[in-house]
Amino acid sequence: MYSSVFGGITTDQSAMVIPMDDHMVHRGHGVFDTAAIVDGCLYELEQHLDRFLGSAKQAKINPPFDKQTIKTILVQTVSASSCRNGSLRYWLSSGPGDFQLSPTGCHQSTLYAIVIQDQSPPNYSGIKVITSSIPIKPPQFAIMKSVNYLPNVLSKMEAEENGAYAAIWLDQQGFVAEGPSMNVAFVTHENELLMPRFEKILSGCTAKRVLELAGNLVKEEKVRGIKVRDVTVEEGKRAQEMMLIGSGVLVRPVLQWDNQVIGKGKAGVVTVSLRKLILEDMKSGPSTIRTAVPYV
Repeated sequence: MYSSVFGGITTDQSAMVIPMDDHMVHRGHGVFDTAAIVDGCLYELEQHLDRFLGSAKQAKINPPFDKQTIKTILVQTVSASSCRNGSLRYWLSSGPGDFQLSPTGCHQSTLYAIVIQDQSPPNYSGIKVITSSIPIKPPQFAIMKSVNYLPNVLSKMEAEENGAYAAIWLDQQGFVAEGPSMNVAFVTHENELLMPRFEKILSGCTAKRVLELAGNLVKEEKVRGIKVRDVTVEEGKRAQEMMLIGSGVLVRPVLQWDNQVIGKGKAGVVTVSLRKLILEDMKSGPSTIRTAVPYV
């Protein structure tokens, strides 16, 4: 773990602490992001950092360091951990200082980072989702990756209580939005890859990379085209394929939404092909996507 409060990296789990008077703890005034560690490389670190700093700006948190310094700290933290497969999660907070609502009493914003070792093999089996009854966050908050995840938690819990993996949010107009920690995509009966607009939901780094890689499937004529637009629930439920996309699930097939079986009720060709493309990209993609960690 790295903490700017202590000014360094520790591998002692008992020292991996955050002050209780940090406003991220008691007021939720903080943002975060996550980058996968794959075979000793950080996947899409630059892209995640750009979103991270964008979220901080929206949350009115001035980082204690510039982007390059933050990147160096994050890479050094992974190096010190010796972890070659897992994830790196990092936070920017308005910082410790007092227990008031306003951060004016905070002395300095803080940066934290922690490395999480992979503990279990990936699961790409088909899943069930439901429509969430928990209201989606307003666009101003949905598009930033803040630590205010209570709606996400309640949405996930609702899904689990109903024997599902995740609950799908609809936006204020009733269009398909996103899952609690992942984006959603479809393959229409016209064989087009379809994804909801990002204007009102979190701009998923993995989802955007999947859209780029999907160009290969167009060339191979596995899909006719790629579209990002509003998607109705009816259109989504009658799609021939549905999938969840995110750093935690990569590309995972959805076989049932509420009481509606999706397509043939099994993982589709496009879903499987996209997962293979993202896995290959994570292991052998270009240097713009993969940041090598200089382990000691």
